[in-house]
Amino acid sequence: MGNPSSVSLPRRLRGVLSLDDFEAAARRHLPRPVFGYLRAVAETGAAYDENRNAYRDYVFRPAVMVDVSRRSTAMTLFGQAYAAPFGLCPLGLSALSAYRGDLVMAQAAAEARVPMIMSGSSLIPLEAVAEAHPQAWFQAYLPGDRAAIEALIDRVAKTAFQTLVVTVDTQVKPNSENMTRSGFSAPMRPSVSLAWQGITHPRWLFGTFLRTLWRHGMPHFENNYATRGAPILSPSVMRDFAERGNLNWDTLRAIRAQWRGRLVVKGVLRDDDARQARDLGADGIIVSNHGGRQLDDAIAPLRALPEIVRACPDIPVMIDSGVRRGTDVLKALALGAKCAFVGRPFGYAAAVGGMAGLRHAIGLLSAEVSRDMAMLGVTDVSQLDAVRHLAPRVARA
Repeated sequence: MGNPSSVSLPRRLRGVLSLDDFEAAARRHLPRPVFGYLRAVAETGAAYDENRNAYRDYVFRPAVMVDVSRRSTAMTLFGQAYAAPFGLCPLGLSALSAYRGDLVMAQAAAEARVPMIMSGSSLIPLEAVAEAHPQAWFQAYLPGDRAAIEALIDRVAKTAFQTLVVTVDTQVKPNSENMTRSGFSAPMRPSVSLAWQGITHPRWLFGTFLRTLWRHGMPHFENNYATRGAPILSPSVMRDFAERGNLNWDTLRAIRAQWRGRLVVKGVLRDDDARQARDLGADGIIVSNHGGRQLDDAIAPLRALPEIVRACPDIPVMIDSGVRRGTDVLKALALGAKCAFVGRPFGYAAAVGGMAGLRHAIGLLSAEVSRDMAMLGVTDVSQLDAVRHLAPRVARA
């Protein structure tokens, strides 16, 4: 999987040379409230910044004079072969920032042969995405009521999805001050300001929002429960945000008893929690602080990763939050992750360029991983090892 030629790219993507470049393009393309939701961080943004700083704290120890002409970025996860060791994080409201966002992401992931997790906080019914890409995973935000949880899992079980991802770091709603400052609310309230944002972003207005209304009607929150939720745009309807403060390990035990497929627990940052999830039947762990969107000043997943890998050597441990470069992917793999998931940049790519944007983004990251492996002297991702390939960055006095 290589980096597509700039000649074959749509004009708006030709200046995008790295995943970071998609953010600036998305900021121009999207109305301020929509971009504000996608970019939102908790409170001061300290957790978000720490996610990036953690990757900078490691440097490489490359081996030279190694024949890397036949290197491969392929990996196997849960018995499934993938073309690259990274995947697409669950991204809420993807169909608001990109036309049919969840479907486009599923199709792009299937085409590129990389993992993809669909968000439960989404505007396209999960059944449609499961039909488009049965090997995708579904991520659930659990309702606070046991009967509602059982009904949601029953609904997922009736689809082709074989992997359920339970997110456990959303006990309560995070501080929404940064989204509020951007003008975002859920549902969004019609206003002169919102209308102006649409008018001043015509490519999004006509290419995403009005196109969606014309072809599919008003988007609703489709997958938080077994039944349809609130519309995304309403002057009066309130979205039902489930209070999850009562959820506990017994909840996961009951889910494991009900769900017959593969179970992954996402949002773990401690080794004791990882062991508990594993002991209750989790088939995999995703070390995550929700991209810095939940608890500010939470530990960066990369810093928590090694102890969780040591605690759960018998199941795949994965990671998200802060992954932006091929070097980030390789550092995470060297520290024991089986796969590194990427969130916001793929959301920006879908918003700016749809399928073409996602192909370009996946191609850029895959090319970086392959090139960095060559310069590191590695021919297979399974060879990566923290002792042989990483060193702590020495702080300057």
